[in-house]
Amino acid sequence: MSEPTANQDPQQASVPFEQGLVNAIAREFLREQRAARRWGIFFKLLLAVYLFSFLLIYIAGELDLKGAELPGKRHTALVEVEGIIASDTEASADKIVAGLRDAFEDGKTAGVIVRINSPGGSPVQAGYVNDEILRLRKKYPAIPLYAVISDLCASGGYYIATAADKIYADKASIVGSIGVIMAGFGFVETLQKLGIERRVLHAGENKGLLDPFAPLREEEVQHVDGLLQNVYSQFIEVVKQGRGKRLKEDPTLFSGLIWSGEQSVELGLVDGLGSAGYVAREIIGVEEIVDFTHREGYLDRFARRIGTTAAERLQSLDGLKLY
Repeated sequence: MSEPTANQDPQQASVPFEQGLVNAIAREFLREQRAARRWGIFFKLLLAVYLFSFLLIYIAGELDLKGAELPGKRHTALVEVEGIIASDTEASADKIVAGLRDAFEDGKTAGVIVRINSPGGSPVQAGYVNDEILRLRKKYPAIPLYAVISDLCASGGYYIATAADKIYADKASIVGSIGVIMAGFGFVETLQKLGIERRVLHAGENKGLLDPFAPLREEEVQHVDGLLQNVYSQFIEVVKQGRGKRLKEDPTLFSGLIWSGEQSVELGLVDGLGSAGYVAREIIGVEEIVDFTHREGYLDRFARRIGTTAAERLQSLDGLKLY
């Protein structure tokens, strides 16, 4: 920029300089705005692609396309019982029953396999599944249902298995544990040694039943023992109804012991040795297996976790409970 002449006003001479500076700043600002807008559009598109992909995965998991790859062909339907049997797990009665209904209602199902790998769990949930299997077998008498044990079929898992036409296992599978248990801890002496005073207010003389911080009372033990015996007798009755004369006369059968699959065949707890593939191929006669198991999707898991967190937060604010 040229220097102002002697006759030129310095203030007037600075105007072009200031104007140029303002223009340069404005151009830089606009350039940054355009760059920021481009990046904003890029990230929005990226987010849209991610959400769209996530939605496609979810829809693919939720759509009932079972058997679509086998047009006109019959198949063996498979329903998995994996893990602890409880209302809030993958092995809940709702999920298992939904899979069983889909399997029986499918027009190309030649037979159903319930593959079990479970240590047991809720007798209520197992009872729901057992009842539904018996109902479906009666409603669809032409479709056989077999239970196949993989690694473990104990307690509530075996409760479910007894509803099947026949039970198969591997020779090394763990089977049994027919019984009922309730466990806990006692901290009475621990509190005394630490000098801690336990303060509990309740209405109803037995509302504090089996309080781990209070001495165990004999009447409590008798009451809970009666409850366990009642559920235990229900379990035995279900096993006897399901297995019938196949059960051997053995005093340890309902003692809570476990056996290998090979030993279970001798005791009548299991009918034979074989995998799901073996049962489909050799027993049902249709080697193609289609999985009807209802599994929790990504969005379902996310929603359940959010709901669980919210419930725990509410419970932490609530000191009075009716359970």
